[in-house]
Amino acid sequence: MRQGAKPAKSKVEAKSPIVRKSRKGEGSRVQDLEKRLAEALDQQTATSEILRVISSSPTDVQPVFDAIVLNASRLCGGEYAIVIRYDGEMMHLAAQHNPRPGAAEPVARLFPRAPARGSSPGRAILNRSLVHIPDVLEDPEYDPDVVRAAGLRGVLSMPMLSDGKVIGAISVSRDTPGPFAHSQIELLKTFADQAVIAIENARLFKETKDALEQQTATAEILRVISSSPTGVQPTFEAIARAATSLCEADLSGLYPFDENLIHFGAQHGRTPDEVDAARQAFPQPPSRLSVTARAILAAAVVQVADVSEDSEIADTLRIYRTVLSVPMLRDDRPVGAITVARRVVRPFTDQQIALLQAFADQAVRVHRTTSRRF
Repeated sequence: MRQGAKPAKSKVEAKSPIVRKSRKGEGSRVQDLEKRLAEALDQQTATSEILRVISSSPTDVQPVFDAIVLNASRLCGGEYAIVIRYDGEMMHLAAQHNPRPGAAEPVARLFPRAPARGSSPGRAILNRSLVHIPDVLEDPEYDPDVVRAAGLRGVLSMPMLSDGKVIGAISVSRDTPGPFAHSQIELLKTFADQAVIAIENARLFKETKDALEQQTATAEILRVISSSPTGVQPTFEAIARAATSLCEADLSGLYPFDENLIHFGAQHGRTPDEVDAARQAFPQPPSRLSVTARAILAAAVVQVADVSEDSEIADTLRIYRTVLSVPMLRDDRPVGAITVARRVVRPFTDQQIALLQAFADQAVRVHRTTSRRF
């Protein structure tokens, strides 16, 4: 080292400045996370509650629909929620929650109605897909009557699909414009799936119940046949009772036919005065004055959905509204008929028609095993 030279100072690396996180930004992120967790918990709780209602009400879908609209209104970003059922032709109001004051009845009066693009549920049913309209006032196809009735601006509708078939729709709406969040759309889809589960559960329970009741009725008829081997009257009465119950009819009648005249055989569900009037009206030749006679003349199933719209029906029979008659055929020849009727307009289903045909076959088999003629 040279004399007088100062020792070299070692270089000191400069320290990077410490970046301090903003407590305000961190707090905001925490609040956002807590909000999302709370929303997720609310959604999970709601879906679990609906599943509980489904399990506790396997034969009645109304409590499920009521729970769905309640939770959809609360969690899907809307104020008003509605469930629509679709029968293949018409939309029917199933449930609604939180309509604006005075809107519940005007909305209910809009149904039943055919699906159309003028409403979000109708459009969802026709499109078989999600309908998301941030502002209906900007949609030229939207029906102004629907807007006025429900007070809509932003709407969201999800179709209810069962095996690819549209059976309804769920909608949420609010009276302010704006889009719905992705999470709200996904939750509404979950609610639509749960509504389908409830409908299918109810259908399966009803089918199982109906099958059991049919087996029970058939067993009862067979028991009556075995206990009355030489007489048809007890069997006819058992068939009439079963037909009224299983076809959800108000009354039924079994009418033998001897190739010339129709006779009064058995009945169930009539008042005493109606029974007396029926007995006095028989025997009678077949004509178009009654649905029973038409089934015998045509040797085919005849159903009149609304008697009041059929000018040929006798005035004395107009106390009934929907009437179904199935002929009793032996070797394709009519030997009688079984008739069921309702006092309100409600056509009988294909399943009920098939059931009544099975009862008619039983009545014919009874005749074949007895010596008594109709």
